[in-house]
Amino acid sequence: MALVTTDLLKEYLPEVSGSGADTQLENILDRVESRIARFLGYPAPDGSNTTTLAVSTYTLYIDSYWYDDITVLQLPIKPVVSISSIHADPDRKYGADTEVNSNEFEIDKQQGLLIIKPETSTVGFTKSYRVNKVVGTFGFTLFHLDLIHAVCVYASHLYRAKSSQGKKSQSVRNANTTYSLNIMPDEVKEILYPYRASQVII
Repeated sequence: MALVTTDLLKEYLPEVSGSGADTQLENILDRVESRIARFLGYPAPDGSNTTTLAVSTYTLYIDSYWYDDITVLQLPIKPVVSISSIHADPDRKYGADTEVNSNEFEIDKQQGLLIIKPETSTVGFTKSYRVNKVVGTFGFTLFHLDLIHAVCVYASHLYRAKSSQGKKSQSVRNANTTYSLNIMPDEVKEILYPYRASQVII
């Protein structure tokens, strides 16, 4: 389900009225949001094969703590909504004896960081293949207004380009029209860059 509604998108498409195009707009929004989620570095959420921007549950396996600080774990996606459980287990069994209790860490939700509280815990995260397991909810809401703007700009761009799909140019009555590429607009990329995961290659 798309984060952005068709009614919001129609604010960017004044030429569209009524509900006749709603199915098309919903399909475009689904595809655009999935494309943007991949651009940000989001994997598909638990129980799905499709990336999304909407708040969803993810099970993440992280190989290492942050640089040389065992008290900080950089999550591969952000922002964080909530964390259900954390395990730091070299044996990758993720039993109760390796769980980091909720009172032992704090969350930097915007930067996607889990930080061990030194006054309440003597344990830290660990370093090896898939040793840190994090289950939580991540994603965006309608309060992320700049992200909503990015989705609507991209979706309206694709909606208006339907008739020129696959064409570079067209000549009509000796007048030549050159079409812009149906790629993510620079305006959208500029908005999205601060939300990209740390491991995403620029």
